[in-house]
Amino acid sequence: MFSEVFFTGLYSSFIGCLLAIGAQCYKSKCKEVKVCCIKIIRDVEGEEQLDQRPNNPINSQGNSQGNL
Repeated sequence: MFSEVFFTGLYSSFIGCLLAIGAQCYKSKCKEVKVCCIKIIRDVEGEEQLDQRPNNPINSQGNSQGNL
């Protein structure tokens, strides 16, 4: 009845939705999440410190043009 293309698209959409939900949960910075019988407690203070670190040490020093 259904073709492989349909199931591949359905599976890809499902995985994409799960990844988007996971990204939003990470960004939310909630300390405690409880879903049904699953309870998740996170160290959001440690995550905030990691998120606030500069990604590029060259740009954080004020040298945005590089060394030429």
